[in-house]
Amino acid sequence: MSASRRSGTTDELGPDEPEQPGREASDGSDLLAALLDGMDAALCAFDADGVVTHWNREAERILGWTAAEAVGRPGFAGWAVRSADAEEVEGRLMAAMRASGRQVHEFALLTKDGGRVLVRTQSAAVRGPDGTPAGLYCAFSEVHAQIDLERSIALSEALFENASWGVVLVDADLRPAVVNEHAARALGVGRTAVLGRPLGELLAQGVEELEGALTYVLAEGAPPAPAEIWVSVRTPEGEKRRCWRCGFLRLSSPLAEEPVPLGVGWLFQDVTEAKQGEQGAALLRFRTNQLHRAARAAAECEDPAEAAVVHLDFALAGFADHALIDRAAGGAVADGEVAAGPVRLVRIAQTPSGAPGPSLLTGQAGLPVRYAPGHPAFQAMERTGAVRSSVGSVSAERAREWAVGRQWPPDTMHALCAVLRSRGRTLGVVTFLRCGGRSTFERSDTAYAEDVAVRIACALDLSGLVGK
Repeated sequence: MSASRRSGTTDELGPDEPEQPGREASDGSDLLAALLDGMDAALCAFDADGVVTHWNREAERILGWTAAEAVGRPGFAGWAVRSADAEEVEGRLMAAMRASGRQVHEFALLTKDGGRVLVRTQSAAVRGPDGTPAGLYCAFSEVHAQIDLERSIALSEALFENASWGVVLVDADLRPAVVNEHAARALGVGRTAVLGRPLGELLAQGVEELEGALTYVLAEGAPPAPAEIWVSVRTPEGEKRRCWRCGFLRLSSPLAEEPVPLGVGWLFQDVTEAKQGEQGAALLRFRTNQLHRAARAAAECEDPAEAAVVHLDFALAGFADHALIDRAAGGAVADGEVAAGPVRLVRIAQTPSGAPGPSLLTGQAGLPVRYAPGHPAFQAMERTGAVRSSVGSVSAERAREWAVGRQWPPDTMHALCAVLRSRGRTLGVVTFLRCGGRSTFERSDTAYAEDVAVRIACALDLSGLVGK
């Protein structure tokens, strides 16, 4: 039976044929060699007598000595360390066999071509089965590479802890994976509450633009310049409109042969106040230019009523969709008369309701406008100031009823009535109207409307449309 087993007629191994332990030892050595050569750090090992037993490829890359040249040498003296430094270096290395834990040192090693490399080493004892030191291993890397790594780690930690701008790491699914404190405050939630949530749950507006930018960065890389994105952030107090100046970086794994996107580094800073200031300044310059141009054009009009219409047309540009001028029936009204009872208003000018064009002057023969009591135009006359009115969030049918009930075009959504005053008297009201899709009138709009109203009132006071 033993002969049969030796001849290979059966796959079983008999007692006369050993398991060939040398094959397992060889496999273990190959695995160890592969692991050592695949390490990113240089590694060498010494036995209890200080003889080099292991030397990997990274050590060969840094110093130039091959494993065949290094293994078997007694220490570093005379080849990897200058003779003058050999005693100190070997003493510090071998001390790791008697110490607990890892020992970190920095010293200069010699390359094969005679150069010097400053390295940082981490050494620790290798203990035998009985717990006694059997040798030590020493992992080392160039100091500048180690410092670069430490700087990268320190920078990453600082960005995600103490940065004065928002830093968000977005994964490939466009969901926040890491968020710093500043970004969490800007998003209106806690740092842990942000993680893994779709951006659409955090932002009410601007999500499409932001996700489009993130998708572009994942596919094409970082854009050449920061982008300014307007968003509406959902907060417990309601939606807040903000402008963020954003920078994007594509993050790829350094361990993969081909670039594998890990996500996008998104950095942003809130520039809402600065952008609003810029927009306000630009709007103020435009409106000032419009008033200047209107004054020059009105000065060329022979008829003061025509000059009033010129001021109205110039004011509409970028400000409103429709405008109306209503005069007080019977002439100018003193302040006491306005408070004493209702005043009738007569339409004298309006913008065309169809195709765009200059405002229409209806003349003194216009019929009284059927404004209901409490109409914003009457309120403006009673207060001797501007009155803003808006339909709010209602259905299209309700909005139409609201506009038609106030004798305004059916598509009106927002209105601003400014009183016409000249020489201490109330001459009438100018009304500016905005349609759907436009914002409500703000306080800055009120100041502009009142400025236009003053110019229109002066023109009307010179015309025959207002009694003495």
